[in-house]
Amino acid sequence: MKVEISVIIPTMNRSEYLRQAVESICAQSFTSDLFEIMIIDNASTDNTRFVVEELQTNNPHVRYIYEEKPGLHNGRHRGAQEAKGEILVFVDDDIIAAPGWLKAIQKTFKDPDVALVGGKILPKWEGDVPQWIDLFKIQTDYGWTIGYLSLLDFGNIRKDVPADFVYGCNFSIRRSVLYECGGFHPDAMPQELIRYRGDGESALSRKITEEGYRAVYEPEATVYHLVSSERLSVDYFYKRAFNQGVSDSFTEIRRKGGVCETRGTRGNGGLINRLIRIIREKPIQKKVRASYFEGKEFHRKSVEADSELLSYVLRETYF
Repeated sequence: MKVEISVIIPTMNRSEYLRQAVESICAQSFTSDLFEIMIIDNASTDNTRFVVEELQTNNPHVRYIYEEKPGLHNGRHRGAQEAKGEILVFVDDDIIAAPGWLKAIQKTFKDPDVALVGGKILPKWEGDVPQWIDLFKIQTDYGWTIGYLSLLDFGNIRKDVPADFVYGCNFSIRRSVLYECGGFHPDAMPQELIRYRGDGESALSRKITEEGYRAVYEPEATVYHLVSSERLSVDYFYKRAFNQGVSDSFTEIRRKGGVCETRGTRGNGGLINRLIRIIREKPIQKKVRASYFEGKEFHRKSVEADSELLSYVLRETYF
């Protein structure tokens, strides 16, 4: 049989999560000959390769690929370049896929007009959930989401959605569309290289929208996202907001073709403004908001001081 779907999992030093993710995908109610699982090891120093070799013993459709260049986009692109399937399914290494996940993705792509598919991303909490988490829960016209934790539930009916509601930990795309729309921008980076972070799949989603392609939410394409106790801490949200500021600065600089002259709170995205208006009186949110603007200013100054970094931000493609 021909491989139809390539599941691509970039990973770095998270073998304890990776094993659970791969085992859940191997257990799909979907013919194993029709899909492959590609582990893109982004220069791990833990026992990731050993874990993958163990998994390969009973699952020959699991592939291991080593990618030394840091950055999530490099792992994603390496996977796309070596994939056998026409449908590329990008997931994080800390998800657990529901048994019918791949079958639901395949079914949705039977419509030739569909370019991008996402689904429910439900939490699997690994610690006590603080009450303040609800401050970050946003109700949209489609359902609820907590963007900083990549969680989303738009109900039980398949529907067209804006492409930016297909999050990177459950992101399925036609190979042809990925290449036509320019691929991914830089995303997750080791924190010491955070100045090289970009806006990840968000720019790709914008391009998909501009080209008029359809993005579909398929509720049966469900994954559970492991939310560690570390991610349930205020420190994590501060760091996450800082990194989001870096991403949004990257977007602004690319849009303007150079370093933004505008400083302070002007020019921030509509989503951030809505979040501030909803819970601006909460102390934790004020600190998160401050971290966001610190990230934007850090990135702007870094690009302003480094012509090579500016060239990197303005690259046409990151393939």
